[in-house]
Amino acid sequence: MSDLDNSKIDTSTPFNLKKSASIYLKRWFWFVLSILICLSIAYTKLRYTTPLYMASAKVMLLSDTDASSPDAIFKDLTFFADKEDAKVEDEMEVIMSRDFFIDIVKDLRLNVQHFNKGRIYESEIYKSVPININFIESDSIIDQTNFSFYITIISNKEFEYRVDEDDDPKKVSFGEKIPTSFGGFIITPSSNNLAANFGVDIRTQISSVRYIAESLKSSVYIYQENKASKIINISIEDPIIDKAKDIVNTLILKYNEETMGQKNIKSINTAKFINERVEAIAKDLVGVDDSIVRFKTGNKLTNVADEASQFLTTSMQNEQLLEQSKMQLRQLNFMGASLGDVNSYTPIPSNLGLSDPTIVTLSSKYNELLIERDRLLKSAGEKNSVVIQLDQNLKSLKENLASSIQNSKKSLGIQINSFENQASMFNSKMFSVPGQESKLRGIERKQGIKEQLYLYLLQKREEAAISLTATSPSSKVIDQAYSTGSPVSPNKKMIYIGALFLGFIIPFGFIYVSDLLDTKIHNKEDLEKEIKNITVLGEIPRIKSTLKGNEKLLVEKNDRSILSESFRIVRTNFDYVRRGRSVENYDNIVFVTSTINGEGKSFFSINTALTMANTNKKVLLIGADIRNPQIHFILTGESKPQNKTVGFTEFIVDKSVGVKDTISTYTVNDIELDILLSGKIPPNPAELLMSDRIKELFDYVSSEYDLVIVDTAPSMLVTDTLLISQYAGHTIYLTRADYTEKRILNFTKELHANKKLNGMMLVVNDVNQSNFGYGAKYGYYGDHGKKSFLKKIFK
Repeated sequence: MSDLDNSKIDTSTPFNLKKSASIYLKRWFWFVLSILICLSIAYTKLRYTTPLYMASAKVMLLSDTDASSPDAIFKDLTFFADKEDAKVEDEMEVIMSRDFFIDIVKDLRLNVQHFNKGRIYESEIYKSVPININFIESDSIIDQTNFSFYITIISNKEFEYRVDEDDDPKKVSFGEKIPTSFGGFIITPSSNNLAANFGVDIRTQISSVRYIAESLKSSVYIYQENKASKIINISIEDPIIDKAKDIVNTLILKYNEETMGQKNIKSINTAKFINERVEAIAKDLVGVDDSIVRFKTGNKLTNVADEASQFLTTSMQNEQLLEQSKMQLRQLNFMGASLGDVNSYTPIPSNLGLSDPTIVTLSSKYNELLIERDRLLKSAGEKNSVVIQLDQNLKSLKENLASSIQNSKKSLGIQINSFENQASMFNSKMFSVPGQESKLRGIERKQGIKEQLYLYLLQKREEAAISLTATSPSSKVIDQAYSTGSPVSPNKKMIYIGALFLGFIIPFGFIYVSDLLDTKIHNKEDLEKEIKNITVLGEIPRIKSTLKGNEKLLVEKNDRSILSESFRIVRTNFDYVRRGRSVENYDNIVFVTSTINGEGKSFFSINTALTMANTNKKVLLIGADIRNPQIHFILTGESKPQNKTVGFTEFIVDKSVGVKDTISTYTVNDIELDILLSGKIPPNPAELLMSDRIKELFDYVSSEYDLVIVDTAPSMLVTDTLLISQYAGHTIYLTRADYTEKRILNFTKELHANKKLNGMMLVVNDVNQSNFGYGAKYGYYGDHGKKSFLKKIFK
């Protein structure tokens, strides 16, 4: 293939899935090892992780407009206005109130925990605790205490006690006081069988109530069934199923108790006001009855004059209206007194039958906002923005209400004056009726009014008493706390899947990043991607051992090894390229060079010369790297003539030395090969290579040998090769897999572009067999050795 043909090679590099996958498949061992390690870690984690179980409950929030609500009982009094349905989100915040969780911890005694000591981890004991702990100090001190200790029950009467696990145990009898920094406690056996717990180490942890409450609050999950539903789900995860159920059920119970208490506040305040009014009206009735008895007894009156009936009827109506107006005035005075100062927040009677709708509406709204404020204080502080807004609204309502009461009082005062004037007018018309009878009728009228109001308030008092017992909670339990009995954490399936994924992704990521940061060439394909207009003759496989090992560095006669086959392919490709080129001078002289030191020029030169000589051609190998000669090291131990001691350097320096005097015939692996060694290392190699004797040397060897292989110095490090490059008919430029940097190949491109080296051809040396370009395998139809099952899969 000519250089011109190479210049026309398609530069496109389509994605090769097989090649990309092979980068990872050939490192299958690391994937297997990583996956096994991750699975082992996952197994260990699952083996020694305490499983968690979930307990869930489902409740439905009820509206205050239900029939069992106190508002329904007092509907005709309109004491309470219909309030809007509370938002589900607000009620969920109320349920998650910190005070509820503190009450749960205290009721269930969750701040005192007992654990069975195991070899790896502890397991909590919940209901089957073999001991009881009785604290001497008050609950307020214990609720803030953090303390732990260990006991080991040794008999029905004694146990061993220690504060720290490594402390020396102290024998203590059941019922004996154990002194501590917070006042001490007494341990007594429970009703359970102590014999089953003999020798078992039990650790008891006493924690702060608030700490346990905060921990519970963070572990409880509450969410709405769906956006438009009033059904909410409450769940918690805990290692003990019964404990999780008790926590959820107790939380629901506390919420219902609190909401019922809030609803009863309105009924209690209303009943209190009615009782006060009943007592006052009862006293008035007793006084009116006594006045009638005394009046009739003293005046001996039994009948009313017929002629005064009309006046009496009209007067009675007027008196009734007058009394109602006065009654409303007293009620307004009472409501005005109930308002208190601006910063007080106490409920007021929402409606006592007043005729002013503005006062009725404002009082009802005031009570509604007051209840809402009390409810929000359970879940938020006084500094909460919503509470502050409610406080402002309450103050505004209170001011409006006070203003309305004052205006109504003025209006009632005018009405009362009018009714009193009318009463005076009726009385003046009744002068014809005996004064005693008129006075009696007046007393009876008052008696009737008081009786009607008294009976009405008695009825409402009974209804208020009934409502206190009929108040329903704000939620209905649809499903009590339940658990499936299967652990929800740790999720074994997901952990194993995660371990598999992690075990795969770690080596994958490492290999991917390594490949991404890789700046070296690895095979023929990599080299062709970097340099597209220079022929690549082939690849030389990596030799795993040296001459001391099982594989040899030098090819042998009739050799079928991978090394030998690779050099045969290079030889064949070189002959093909050589025939396609027209070289006038030095067509049989081949320079071997590279970019930097250590890329295997001497190794390649010797094996190429042996491969060429194995075809019965007369071949000469010249060691022209006079700075760092390596050929004689590779030939150490091979048979060689005894009298040839001069080399390339001596020929150039000493004109008396002829070319024949420097050439020796070696027998390497039964192959005869002429070699001209480099000789002594001179102090001025560059100047030496500019000698006229160089041309004399190459003219002679070119005419005497079929092929001359010249091992030269690295082209980028020194100028030696370029000084004698005009004597090369062809140049084999060597690169080394996993060694040659891609960036320094720019120097190779520059040499070729500037034609500083004649007939450049490339070879990749030291290629890992798994990286051979196009997946090639050298040798006699590849390796006939038996392959393992894994090698067949991942080849």
